[in-house]
Amino acid sequence: MEKISVIVPCYNEEESLPLFYPEIKKVRDTLPEYAFEYILVDDGSKDRTVEIMRELAEKDEEIRYLSFSRNFGKESAMYAGLKNASGDYVVLMDADLQHPPALLPEMLKGIKEEGYDSVATRRVDRQGEPPIRSFFARQFYKLMNKISQTELVDGAQDYRMMTRQFVDSLLELSEYNRFSKGLFGWVGYKTKWLPHENTERVAGETKWSFWNLLKYSIDGIVAFSTAPLAIAMVIGILFACLAFIMVIFIVVRTLIFGDPVAGWPTLACLILLIGGVQLICIGILGTYLSKAYLEVKKRPIYIAKETNLPKGEKE
Repeated sequence: MEKISVIVPCYNEEESLPLFYPEIKKVRDTLPEYAFEYILVDDGSKDRTVEIMRELAEKDEEIRYLSFSRNFGKESAMYAGLKNASGDYVVLMDADLQHPPALLPEMLKGIKEEGYDSVATRRVDRQGEPPIRSFFARQFYKLMNKISQTELVDGAQDYRMMTRQFVDSLLELSEYNRFSKGLFGWVGYKTKWLPHENTERVAGETKWSFWNLLKYSIDGIVAFSTAPLAIAMVIGILFACLAFIMVIFIVVRTLIFGDPVAGWPTLACLILLIGGVQLICIGILGTYLSKAYLEVKKRPIYIAKETNLPKGEKE
C-alpha cells in the first residue's frame, strides 16, 4: 500500500489544529487505498500547540509530531518534515486551512494519472490582503524572474504534493539559508499548478508581518541571484567614470576661469551621495558574506526537543 505523508509546520496554532485535524481526516477517508502519516512540526510555539499535538497523537496512531527546542523558522520546520517523511508522496501544507485539504485528491490525480512530479497551488487573487503588501509581493516575483534563472510563479504557495524522487532531490540541498520557493523550482521536474482563490485563516493571526516578508524576500534574492553584486559593481564603474569627467571639467575650468571658492553645497551633496552609494554597496556585499559565513559554520538547521517518531526513524 502506497503512503502519503502530510507535513504541517506549526507555530502558535493551538486554535487552528483542532479545526484542521477533522478536515484532513475527511479527505483521508476518501482515499482508503492509501496509508497516511501526519508529521506535525512545532516550531518552538509559545502556546499549547505541543500539548494539542500530543493529544492528537494519543488518539491517532498515524500522527507523528516533532517539537523544536526554539523557534527556527518555517523553512526549518518544512525541512524537518521532509527529512522525516517516509511516504511515497509528500504533502506540505499549513494548519490554518488557508491550504484547502479538499485539493489533495486532485493533486494525487495530477501525479498518478497525468505524470507530474509535483502538483503545487497558487492564489489567483489576494482578497483580504493589504493592497501595499499585494503590490510588493507582485513586484518581488517580477524582479526574481528577471534577475534569477529559477522561475517563481506569482502567487505560488508552499502547499504542494511531491513524489519521493522530488523530495529526495530537495533533501540533497541541505543549505542552512533556505528559500523553499526557489528550491522547488531549482530542482526542476514537471510541476502542475492548481489555481484557487485566497482563503482566510480559520483561527489565530498570521505570523508574516510586512517586515518579515521583506526579510524573507531579501533572503530569496541573495539565495538565487548574484545580480545585486553586479549592480553594485556597475554603479561603482559609473561613479568612477563620472569622477574622471569631473576632474577633467575642474581642471579645464580652473585653467580658463581661475579657481574661485564656490560650489560648497554641491560638493557636500556629492560627498553624501557617493558615501551613501558606497555604504549601500558594502551592505550588499556584507549580506552575501554573512550568508556564506552562516553556511560555513555548518550549524544544524533545527534541533529537536521532543518527538514521537519511532526509534530508527531519522530526526
